[in-house]
Formats: sequence, structure tokens, C-alpha cells
Amino acid sequence: MKNKLRLFSLFALVSLCSACTFSPITSSSSSESLISSSISSESSSSKESISSSFSGDPYVNVEKEDFYFAYQRATSLKDSGYRSKHFLMSGSIEKQDQKPTLAEKQPIKSGKLIHNSTLRYKDGGLSYEVVDYMSNPVFTVYKGGAYTTLEEVAAYLYAFGEVPVNYDPDRLANCFTSPWREYLRVNDNPFYGDNLTFPYQPELPRIAPLSGKLVYHEIDIGTTGTDCDPRYPAAPYNEGYSIYRGAARIVYSKYYSDTKLPVEPKDRYVFYTYNHYNDFQEYLNYQGGWGEMFGNITGGGVISSQNPADCNPTDYVETIRTPLI
Repeated sequence: MKNKLRLFSLFALVSLCSACTFSPITSSSSSESLISSSISSESSSSKESISSSFSGDPYVNVEKEDFYFAYQRATSLKDSGYRSKHFLMSGSIEKQDQKPTLAEKQPIKSGKLIHNSTLRYKDGGLSYEVVDYMSNPVFTVYKGGAYTTLEEVAAYLYAFGEVPVNYDPDRLANCFTSPWREYLRVNDNPFYGDNLTFPYQPELPRIAPLSGKLVYHEIDIGTTGTDCDPRYPAAPYNEGYSIYRGAARIVYSKYYSDTKLPVEPKDRYVFYTYNHYNDFQEYLNYQGGWGEMFGNITGGGVISSQNPADCNPTDYVETIRTPLI
């Protein structure tokens, strides 16, 4: 009987929150500057104001156990906002392997992997639609929502240039005392790419102060465990009582070193490393779109060695920014 009541309750919630009218999708790569301006103006609003602007909250007095019993992703920006008010997830809660899942096909042009340049915003730039390699819609991430999976967090960073609401910049944040519990993720701090101190690290595109003006940040991405580096044995990231940070990170371009302004669409980079900065793959702005691996292990180096003689990080593998179709 209790299970039936849970199913009925969740059905009612989904029915209530699924109705939402979206503004037209912006799908032309030529409108990037307009979109960037829209996002910059929207970013001044806090995540709290996004969620608190909604009324008729369907999650009042809903137990988390019931909410997650028959879980579904958020169905709209409004639904995502309601959820964040109560520290509830908007994205997938599936566990994932340390290696990214690659698309069935990865489009190539002029001998390079395509980095999808088409930006698909809705709701005045507060929702972002992710497509597959054929440009078919797959899922949407909502600004101010909570996300943990590699695909969704990468898309969120790419779209909004900031971390999801369930991230705490403090690397030492306590999940046991956090309202997010097992869905808390930590870390949002500068990544310097210091390949003098850490000779195993490959150089990321135009990273400041080495070769450009892009300031990168790093965040944790909680996979089910990384087994590639003996210093980081495979273990769950967060089971609600403590966080084991492991070796997996996302590194993304955040702002310009000279102006401190957020990066424009043409300068957006999101990279995934599951062996603690030894090797990276670039997110290509579509589901399963991940670039060629480059870095130290790819070049045959010794993992995380600080002896330059043991390291051989390969260069970033360039992609071409153009629409998928």
C-alpha cells in the first residue's frame, strides 16, 4: 500500500510540474554574442532568486524518500526551481563509470572532431537543450538546478559558466551536515596548469598565464571510483556520510584574466580528467561528444610523476567549431 501511495504521489507531482510554456529555441551559431549577453545579464540573479520566484510549490511536505522512490528528471525550469528550493535533484541520479560514454558516431570535418557551435537556449537563457550527434534533443539542463552526472554537469558548465546549485566551492564541505547529503559535490577553484611543478600535466588551450588569458577552474565530478592511479583507489564519491574525492575532475574556462569577464561562447572549454590531471578529454557540446584523449599517460609517461624525465604529456588535440548539421 505504501508503495502505491508513493507512486500516486509522484505521478501527481510529475503531472503538476510538467506543464510549462517555453520560449523558442535559439539554434543559430551566429547568435552567440547575443546569447552571451543574455546569459551575462541573467547571471547577476542568484540561484536562490531563480527558485524562489515560483509559487504553487508542489514539493512542500514531500519526503525525500518518496521523491526519489520513482524518480524522474525535472521537466521544466519551473519544476527545477521548485526542486532546488527543497534541495532536490533536477538531473539524473544514475551512478556512472569513470570513463565517459562516447556517442555512437562523432562527426568529423576537415580531419578534426566537430565541437558543436550551435547553442540551444530557452526560457530567456535559463534553460539549455542538449542534443545528440544528429542534433536531436536529448535532455535539458536548467540554471539553478542540481546535477551530478558527467554529461549533465559538463553541459551545465558549458551553458551557464558556473556550477550547479548542489556544488559547494569549499573542498572540505561536510556532506553529512549539508541538505544535499549524498548529492553534494565540492570544489570550484582555480586550476593553474602549473606544468613546471607538475610536469605530467598537459597545457590546456590559452590558459593564463602560460599561453593566453583564459582562467580555468576545476570542480569534482563524483564517479563511482577511479582505478587508474594507485594514489586514488576506487571508491564511491559520496554516500551521504563522507566524501571521497578521488581522481576525477572537470576543468573549465571561466573568465578572462585581464577583464575578469565571463568567457564568451567562442572561448568556452570544458575538459574531463579521470586520472587527476594526467590526461584530458574535451566536451564537444553534444551527448557523448568527447574529444581525443591527450596528456601524460597518452604519451606513455609515468602517472603523476614529478620527474620531468618520466613525463611525456601530448598536446591538446584541436577540434573544429561548427554546427553538427
